[in-house]
Amino acid sequence: MFVQQLEPVADSLGLSALVATLPLLTVLVLLGAVRMKAHRAGLIGLAVAVLVAWLAYGMPLGQTASSAAQGALFGLFPILWIVVNALWVYRMTVRTRHFDILRRSFGRLSDDPRIQALVVAFCFGALLEALAGFGAPVAISAVMLVALGFDPVRAAVVALVANTAPVAFGAMGTPVLTLAQVTGLPLDTVATVVGRQTPLLALVVPLLLVALVDGRRGLRETWVPALACGLAFAVAQFAASNYVSAQLADIGAALAGAGALMAVPHARRPAPEPVRAAVLTGARSEDLDHDDPRPEVLRAYAPYALIVAIFSVAQIPAVKDLLAKATRTFDWPFLNVGDPSGDPVGGNVFSLPLVATGGTLVLLAGVGTAAVIGVHARVAVREWAATVHELRFAILTVTAVLALAYVMNLSGQAATIGHYVAAAGAGLAFLSPVLGWFGVAVTGSDTSANALFGALQVTAAQQSGLSPELLAAANSSGGVLGKMISPQNLTIACAAVGLAGKEGDLLRKVLPWSLGLLLVMCLIVVGQSTAVLGWMLP
Repeated sequence: MFVQQLEPVADSLGLSALVATLPLLTVLVLLGAVRMKAHRAGLIGLAVAVLVAWLAYGMPLGQTASSAAQGALFGLFPILWIVVNALWVYRMTVRTRHFDILRRSFGRLSDDPRIQALVVAFCFGALLEALAGFGAPVAISAVMLVALGFDPVRAAVVALVANTAPVAFGAMGTPVLTLAQVTGLPLDTVATVVGRQTPLLALVVPLLLVALVDGRRGLRETWVPALACGLAFAVAQFAASNYVSAQLADIGAALAGAGALMAVPHARRPAPEPVRAAVLTGARSEDLDHDDPRPEVLRAYAPYALIVAIFSVAQIPAVKDLLAKATRTFDWPFLNVGDPSGDPVGGNVFSLPLVATGGTLVLLAGVGTAAVIGVHARVAVREWAATVHELRFAILTVTAVLALAYVMNLSGQAATIGHYVAAAGAGLAFLSPVLGWFGVAVTGSDTSANALFGALQVTAAQQSGLSPELLAAANSSGGVLGKMISPQNLTIACAAVGLAGKEGDLLRKVLPWSLGLLLVMCLIVVGQSTAVLGWMLP
């Protein structure tokens, strides 16, 4: 057995923590300063983590390689298995033009650009985040807003800011699933606490969006539908994450938000002409006036209805137990690690949920989607392969980052950093969301930030007497606010609306909102760590 050491470098916790941060510093510097591609930075960071584990922590090379392999496999399955299949469903709807029908359907819901921003960027963007994540919601929402006549800069800013509240439960709960895996905390527990933090953002973001679209006038005239939308989204996200399933949290929230928005009579009133003239400064897409047959509109909505139906059925206790029988749990080969006390760590055992995982359920929904919208089996297979090819660099990035995280966690590097950071004491509650925010700002992914910092947050919490579940959740909840300023998302937004090279301009517009909302989240977590808001936690 390899037993982890907390102070392997000169018997000093400070020096050991400094050496343990080298893999993280390598990735952050390569991404932030050198502006290297994420997959290359991840691979180099992994190499540094392996060297630190072997040379500084004394972890045998065989066990180091084995821990990296386990992380890479977890990155592929179930994480990327979810993303690939979700994006595959979207690609099929684009191929058959049913996505265009869906876009036109949204355009007919309201002619008020402030309401359109809520429908497209907040509600539909949340649904896209629930299904795919990884930049797709920003790109698609921004393009749809431009087609509706929004100025490209305003469309990009609205899409970026809207992509906050749903991120922690995006891609069928991938970030919280990763957080639970790397921290060893139960998924239901982690999802429950995150579900008592991010819904508070959902109350604010719709109000912020109408203000971004039309200033004080927009807030004054449309605060009722915006608040109704945010409240319904927040309640549904809280209820699903706490009592149903983390994988359904964003789907339920997006549908509830859209339903509440359309239920408010004010949302369906024609927009005053001065508002339309001030906001819709771009060229409106001519195909918005095309009338679609009702059966085709229903088929355009069918993929999302199928996903909701399949995931709902999978939550029925009898079905859930049946699916769980296909899960395979086994001792991971060539790995025998003990914590500093000598007790075996959870990473020695690996669970492979073959059927009871979001990716397999989305795959089933994809097969149903192909049948409903008329995609031939041969074409559907080609689209799946094209999806894998499109995501090849994202696949390499995620597997590298997860491999790095597993090497750091199993060798003891994360534990060393956590013990050192614990010196911040009660201040950790305030700093915890900041660490997640910084991680997402650099990596562009809440999943990656949770993989990198999740175990560190738990160790620091245990050493400082704070709740491990609270700080782990805070890492994810704070991280969602770094999404809008990450270079990857800024680049995606600019490319989508034809503003290549204008990333700096967008950053200046969204940074104040990112920092302001981060401060709110920090105060929420501090409150939850004390008696002030401690009642909110389970």
